[in-house]
Amino acid sequence: MNKHILIVGGGYVGLYTALRLQRKLHRELRSGEARITIIDPQSYMTYQPFLPEAAAGNLSPRHMVAPLRRILPKARILNGTVTQVNHAERVVTFQPAEGEPRQVAYDVIVMAAGSISRTLPIPGLTDIGIGFKTVGEAIALRNRVLHLLDVAESTDDPEVRRRALTFVVVGAGFAGVEALAELEDMAKDSTRYYRNITPKDLRWVLVEATNRVLPEVGPEMGKWTLEQLRERGIECKLDTRLESCEGGHVVLSDGSEFDAETLVWTAGVKPSPVVNAGDLPLDERGRIKATTALTVAGTTDAFTAGDAAGVPDVTNPGQYCAPNAQHAVRQAKVLADNIVRRLRGQELVEYRHKYVGSVAGLGLHQGVANVYGVKLRGFPAWFMHRTYHLSRVPTLNRKVRVVVDWTLALFFKRETISLGEMEHPRDGFRAAVATTRR
Repeated sequence: MNKHILIVGGGYVGLYTALRLQRKLHRELRSGEARITIIDPQSYMTYQPFLPEAAAGNLSPRHMVAPLRRILPKARILNGTVTQVNHAERVVTFQPAEGEPRQVAYDVIVMAAGSISRTLPIPGLTDIGIGFKTVGEAIALRNRVLHLLDVAESTDDPEVRRRALTFVVVGAGFAGVEALAELEDMAKDSTRYYRNITPKDLRWVLVEATNRVLPEVGPEMGKWTLEQLRERGIECKLDTRLESCEGGHVVLSDGSEFDAETLVWTAGVKPSPVVNAGDLPLDERGRIKATTALTVAGTTDAFTAGDAAGVPDVTNPGQYCAPNAQHAVRQAKVLADNIVRRLRGQELVEYRHKYVGSVAGLGLHQGVANVYGVKLRGFPAWFMHRTYHLSRVPTLNRKVRVVVDWTLALFFKRETISLGEMEHPRDGFRAAVATTRR
């Protein structure tokens, strides 16, 4: 057989596909008849549903990532990006983290490059905006919130103080609501250690262009979530758009204007740019055009799934599978099996799913869930949220570490320390060098 399987992307689809292929092609990989290569900028997979908990300090960032080389010992991991896909020639252009680009040939390709934040040409968005898709962004946001509490405590200028204590989140889907709820809970809890800051001094603003929050959990649970957020003093502005935020001056479509030091952008995602850099067909939304068997439409030996793919929903004709972790993990299983079937000359099967439901955390001991039609809120939903995602974290090693973090949090107060200097570790050394020169 001697087949080289190339997986572009080491996220949910890439990791779980490779894991299953390791088991299904055990003998072929050992004999050299098959090879697996994964290309990803990072050497780890991030379990994104835990980003809000990491940002709030409930979970160590090291425990929400899965090291690819440790979990996939039978696969070759290349760190870098794919800049061009030439499926007609079965080759991709690989740009490593260091050095010159080179060609990587393959027999079967899996396009699982995932997504990036979908931004709009809003003036000033890069001035104060930060995304919420990576571990780096989550921890930087945590450090930023805590640092701004220090700034507000240490200044006598009311304008500086008001600006520092104003936080804006754009987008009321899972990422936006969970990030807002966890960070607000953490910041409110942190005020007990400050003499001149109370929870009422903090201003949190949620901006959503539609008239709903958390549409994934249904209108009833979404309405309850909205009520809960407003009861906590969070300003929820629905049917409202961000017009500009130049220099930190936020202007909304409802006419309100104010200054803020922090703006979190979670208003949707779009496929990774690599999907446009090649000869694979795209659908009307710019995603790789997929079939129900998770192959790339009109091609052979090309498979795709996850956020970068437009996968038809067999259970809901005319619709596509939502870009979420639930689909990605399930699609990876079918995708890997179909690769094995293709290599062995067997007929491929369709990806067909049964919708489980959705769960969301809204801070410590608060949550909302709609699972198999059963609607829960408060502590039961929060417990289900943690239980479900714990079951989905890859490897027993990660599961145990997450449980240990949560258990320790039951007995000890969470850390409320800003380590923002970690983002600029050489500043202190440069200052020392400058002093020596003088």
